[in-house]
Amino acid sequence: MKFDSFGLAETICRAIAEEGYTEPTKIQKEAIPAILTGRDVLAAAQTGTGKTAGFTLPILQRLLEEKGTRGPELRVLILTPTRELAAQVHESILAYGKHTRLRSTVIFGGVSINPQIQALRKGTDILVATPGRLLDLASQGHLKFSKIHTLVLDEADRMLDMGFIHDIRRVLKLLPAKRQNLLFSATFSQSILKLTQGLLQKPLRIEATPNSTAATTVQQKIYTVEQAGKLALLRHLITDGDWQQVLVFTRTKHGANRLSQKLEQSGIKAAAIHGNKSQNARTKALAGFKQGQVRVLVATDIAARGLDIEQLPHVVNFDLPNVAEDYVHRIGRTGRAGSPGHADSLVSREELPLLKNIEKIIKQRLERSTVSLN
Repeated sequence: MKFDSFGLAETICRAIAEEGYTEPTKIQKEAIPAILTGRDVLAAAQTGTGKTAGFTLPILQRLLEEKGTRGPELRVLILTPTRELAAQVHESILAYGKHTRLRSTVIFGGVSINPQIQALRKGTDILVATPGRLLDLASQGHLKFSKIHTLVLDEADRMLDMGFIHDIRRVLKLLPAKRQNLLFSATFSQSILKLTQGLLQKPLRIEATPNSTAATTVQQKIYTVEQAGKLALLRHLITDGDWQQVLVFTRTKHGANRLSQKLEQSGIKAAAIHGNKSQNARTKALAGFKQGQVRVLVATDIAARGLDIEQLPHVVNFDLPNVAEDYVHRIGRTGRAGSPGHADSLVSREELPLLKNIEKIIKQRLERSTVSLN
């Protein structure tokens, strides 16, 4: 099956080919036809399954098919939980729509609002936004929602985890009642299913992968270690394995800062990325990591949602997450698009109950390993 079999415009198919994609993924095969018909969609998809293209491509096609519009009008709103994910989705829209005259804009907090106001004044067909900045601009009168016919909630589970439910409800009240709704989530949790009630109308339900499962391309390993020995073990794994690019997860922002500083003191180039960092600092750290100038990127769960790093070979859980489902999100940063990946977790005695919960939801017992540092 090829992308042109969906009836997508030549300009879109050409852009897809230029991005190096030839065959659609499972979620794209199911979502694209449904979205093209205007149907609501509820999709569960892990990171790396191609979900962004799954909703972006049919949205671009539908906008191209619309007649009688004069200049760019805001017709599609895509809400994301984090700045990084908003930027990533916008980059995909720019890539797939580069041969069209459709215009898109991205807005999020942590940066100056004035350039975003100027961009909105020029007009846009598609707006990618985080909820807080969207409501700020709406309250100032810089947004008109009357022409919106498509709403996308991307990584809706994370938006709920981050406490955006009230902001989402405020946004929904601003939108036309008649519209297409597309909800993408890593899991079909009870909170997600509750959100869909009254929001989605007879949606097509898609599960690109079984709920709360880990990608088969990721080799997972557990290292049992005392908390005080985690830093030495991490340094050993990086240097002994000659790892040149590794994403490390910590539970707290303070822990991310402290770990990156300790690694730097050991001669391992590292940077931290979390919610307290300015957007410029986060962008700089991520760019350095992608370009190989930073060997280790230390992140919290919230900051890491939306990071798209091609062929990332290693992910390390320095701390296990409190929420077992977040383990799946974390290790989904490696082993993407069929490439092999490695996910190692450093587990202290105190974290064994968390490990038990993780193994329960992924329905497998993870390989245990020990390393002698003597």
